[in-house]
This record gives sequence, structure tokens and C-alpha cells, in this order.
Amino acid sequence: MTKPLGSKMKATTWVVEKGQVRSRQDQLTTEEPLEIRLVSPHRTLAVTMRTPGADFELTAGFLYSEGVISCKKDIQRMSYCLDESVDGEQRYNIVNVTLREDLNPDLQPLERHFYTTSACGVCGKASLEALRLRGCPVILPEPIVTAEIIYDLPDKLRAAQGIFNSTGSLHAAALFDSQGQLLNLHEDVGRHNALDKLIGSALLNEQLPLSHHIVMVSGRSSFEILQKCTTAGVPIVCSVSAPSSLAVSVAKEFGITLIGFLRGERFNVYTGLERINILINKG
Repeated sequence: MTKPLGSKMKATTWVVEKGQVRSRQDQLTTEEPLEIRLVSPHRTLAVTMRTPGADFELTAGFLYSEGVISCKKDIQRMSYCLDESVDGEQRYNIVNVTLREDLNPDLQPLERHFYTTSACGVCGKASLEALRLRGCPVILPEPIVTAEIIYDLPDKLRAAQGIFNSTGSLHAAALFDSQGQLLNLHEDVGRHNALDKLIGSALLNEQLPLSHHIVMVSGRSSFEILQKCTTAGVPIVCSVSAPSSLAVSVAKEFGITLIGFLRGERFNVYTGLERINILINKG
């Protein structure tokens, strides 16, 4: 096989400034499709546009978030495509998954994932009822954190975004402990993919649930971001932008502290204010 695709590539660009044109070499974020394929029964579970890298973590996180698996042992094997009829480079865009033999997951709900874009996540109407049916528990009221810990998260996330610093076009999902120490970070052209990589990494290292941790995502908090954090047991979810209405509904129902517009020494708390240790002036 040829070498796996990288997360960035060089491109010639032309800069137009003050009536002058000059060329320069720029770095672009790689965007390629990833097909998640089940070996038995042989079928495609999802196709997502992602940034190559941590593909097995992305796959594991996706399968866990969608309820196909519940622990690391449910996956017997993950590998890139070995089909000689597929172009060598493109084999790295297919991940084959072999599940535990006695596992019999309901795969019908995954039909809505047949094509996923890097921008919007799942194509199709996602349902809060699906989380209720899965029996996801309400998250316990800990940990309690200070506002000062929350204030520092965006700078820590940005400083750790190595690929973003060279391309300027990637989302990130970061995992912090309750003291604000950065534990892990993944980047991807899609923020839901970055979060799948983060959760998948925790799953493969047998660190779930993330019941004493904080997750921060770049961009906004959508329903899918909160769905994934709920299944992983994350008590505090932060973002630099506003959440959607359905994201707030999920956070409220499952006991998540949802923070948005986290910029500088300011943020909005949409649900779960009790986890923030600060004197509140309600006037």
C-alpha cells in the first residue's frame, strides 16, 4: 500500500494586496471521505468527510456514540481496506471493522449516516428520543469548577492546535480534567469528527465514562455534539459560539453544564449553572 494521506498539503496561492499580486506556498487542510465498513454482515455503516489521521479513534468514537458498541472489547479488529482492486491510496479511506461475534447491534438507525458532511454532521433529522431509548443516565452533579478554570480553556485549546496554526481551517475537540489541565486534543475539518476522535481515543484507552472531565469544541454546540458528550458521560461542555436549541434541550435533560460564547473572561451558561463555583449577581 502507499503511504496514508496526511492531514495537510501544500498548494500555490496568489495573494492580492494593494493592487499587487504575488504567489506563495500555502498549507491546506486535507479533506477526504472515510468509509466505515462492517466486515460481517458486510455493509457500509457511514461515509464521512474527514481530515485523515486518528481514523481508528474516529471509527471507535462513532460506533460508541451511535450505540453500536458499548466498550473496547466489542471491537475485535479494525484495519484499513485490504482489497487489491481498490486504488492503493484510497484503501486508507476505508476502515473495516470486525465486531465481537456474539454482538448483534441494531444497525437500522445508522441508515441516516450513510453520507455525512464535514460541515453539518449527520444528514437527516436527529431525535432526542433516540437518546432516551438508549437509556443514557443523567450525569451526576460533579465536578464543581471555578469560572477562572473555564476562562483559560480557549487559549489552551488554541495553543495545542498544531494543524490549525499552519492551515487556519480546522475544528478541534479538547479534553480537560476538572482543574483545567489539557489531557487530549484532536483536530478535524468537521467538529463532530474531532469529537469522535477524542471519545474514541478515550474508549480505546478504557477511560470512559468521562464523568470528571470538561470537553471544549471549536465552533458551536449542536445536537450531535451534545449527543456524543451525553453517551460519553461528559458533565461540562464548552464552545466559543452559541448552542442550538436542541443542544440545550439535551443538556438540560441529561444534566450537562452547557457553556457557550466562551471568550476572554466571559461566557454564557445555558444549563447546569450549579457546577460553576462563583458568586452570582442576579440583578
